[in-house]
Amino acid sequence: ASRSPELRPMHVTVLGAGLAGVTTAWYLARAGHEVSVLERRGAAGLETSFANGGQISISHPEPWANPGAPLQILRWLGRVDAPLLFRPTADWEQWRWALAFLGQCRPARARANTAAIASLAAYSRDCLVALRDELHLDYDHQSGGILHLFFTKKDWIHVQPKVELLAHHGIPARLLVPAEALAVEPALAPMAEKLVGALHGLADESGDAHRFTQALAERCAAVGVRFDYHTTVEAVDHRHGRAYGLVIKDAAGRTGLHSADAFVLCAGPYSPRLTEGWGEHLSVYPVKGYSVTVPVADPIRAPHLSLTDESRRIVCSRLGGRLRVAGTAELSGYGLDPNPARSGAVLRWLEERLPGAGDTARAEHWCGLRPATPGNLPIIGASQLANVYLNTGHGTLGWTLACGSAAALADLMAGHKPAPDFPFRLSTG
Repeated sequence: ASRSPELRPMHVTVLGAGLAGVTTAWYLARAGHEVSVLERRGAAGLETSFANGGQISISHPEPWANPGAPLQILRWLGRVDAPLLFRPTADWEQWRWALAFLGQCRPARARANTAAIASLAAYSRDCLVALRDELHLDYDHQSGGILHLFFTKKDWIHVQPKVELLAHHGIPARLLVPAEALAVEPALAPMAEKLVGALHGLADESGDAHRFTQALAERCAAVGVRFDYHTTVEAVDHRHGRAYGLVIKDAAGRTGLHSADAFVLCAGPYSPRLTEGWGEHLSVYPVKGYSVTVPVADPIRAPHLSLTDESRRIVCSRLGGRLRVAGTAELSGYGLDPNPARSGAVLRWLEERLPGAGDTARAEHWCGLRPATPGNLPIIGASQLANVYLNTGHGTLGWTLACGSAAALADLMAGHKPAPDFPFRLSTG
C-alpha cells in the first residue's frame, strides 16, 4: 500500500469486517494509515456479505422508494412471498423508518436518489475492476453483464425509456426481444414463451461477495492491517465531541478499551445502536433478505450471465459451480429466524424458471440483514464526533457500491473531493 505524501498518517480503526469494512480498510491502508479492524464474528464477510445475490448492478440505480412503491406494497399485503414484506412490530424505529420511506417515494426525491446511486455505482464498478486487476482477486466473477427479464407487456413498456435514463447517467444498456435474449443467454429457453423482453446491463458484473471479502482481507493483512476477530464493540467512549476509544469485549468476555486516532463505523444494521450513544440518529434499519445456493446440476441449463426477474424481484447468479438465487425484502426487525415460506419461494423460482439447472435437493438456505436507509442512499462521511466516520446503510446495493464507497471515504478523510456526484456527509469541524 502506497502512502499519500500530503496526508498525515493516523491509526484508524474500522468497526466491522464485511464488504464495507474490509474495502474501507484496504483504501485507508493504501493511503498510508495504520489500520485495525474489529469484528465480532470469527472471520471476514460472515454476515450480510456472506450469501447475497452476487450482482454488481449499476444498471438498476432506481431505489425501492419510488412513486409506484406505495401502491405496489399495498397490492402485496397478505402475500407471504411478496417481494417487499412489511411485518409490523412494536419497534418505533421500524415505523419511523417506514414513514421516512414513504417520504422518499416523491418523484423529485426518487429522481435525485437515482442520480446519486447511478454516479456512485458507476464509480464503484470502476474501482472494483481496478482493484481486481491490481490484486488478481479470484471470486467467481463474470463481466458479461446482467439480464433484467420482463414477463408482462406493461412492465416491458415501462422499461423502454429506462435505456435513455441509464445513458444519461453514463450507464450502457440495450433492450432485447426474446430471441435476442436467448442468443445472449441460451439457458433462458425454458422461459422463452413467457418472456416479453429483456434489458441487458452491459457494464454489470456478478461474483461471490464472500470470497471477495475474504480474499481482500488477506491482502489487507499482508500490507499490515490488523484484524481482531471475536471482538464486540460495546460502546464508544466520547467526550467533548470526540471519540477517545471503544469499549470492547473479547470471546472470553473480557472487556477493555481500544484506542485509535480515528474510527470508521461499518457495522451494517447495528450502526445506529452505536451512534445513539452520542445522540446521533442514523436512519438505518435492517431489511432481511433470503438466498438459496445450489450446485450446478447441468452446465448447459445453468445461466452464465446473472439474471434479474423484475416481476418477482429475484436474482440468479452463477458462481463457478454454484447457482445463487436471492430475493425478497422483509422489514421485520433484527430477528434472524428463517422464514421457510420466503426461502421456499426463492427456491421455487429456480425450479420453475430454470428446471434442471441446479441440484435443488442440496440447497443451502440463508438469510441476512441488509442495512437500509429509506431512500437507498448509503451514509458515507463524517459523523457528529470529529474523529468518527460512517460507511453504512447500503441496503440491497452493498456489493454494488462497496469499493466506490470505501474509496470515496478515504478521499473525504484526506480532505479531498470524491469523484462521484453524491451527497457525502462532510465534516463541519
